[in-house]
Amino acid sequence: MGESERGDIAPRARISYWCAHGHETQPAFAVGADFEPPSTWDCPRCGYPAGLDPLAPPPPVHNEPYKTHLAYVKERRSDEEGKALLDEALAVLRRRRGEVA
Repeated sequence: MGESERGDIAPRARISYWCAHGHETQPAFAVGADFEPPSTWDCPRCGYPAGLDPLAPPPPVHNEPYKTHLAYVKERRSDEEGKALLDEALAVLRRRRGEVA
């Protein structure tokens, strides 16, 4: 297939973006009447955000580590409260089984 079958290729512009690690990325954008390149772009090498200024790239995004359910519970309850709840739950289970608490 040639251009005659698919149509003309839209004019494109390559814009340079730099991340905090110094990687340069040059994505190609179709240029239209009111084309304005995005201010940031994700670096395909390291995943950091990349900006248009090579001397002042955007700072890396700080991601919070994954928390388990237990970590969230420990934020809301003290060890003493947790022990009291556990003792209460065990007492209920022992009563259901017919054991003496």
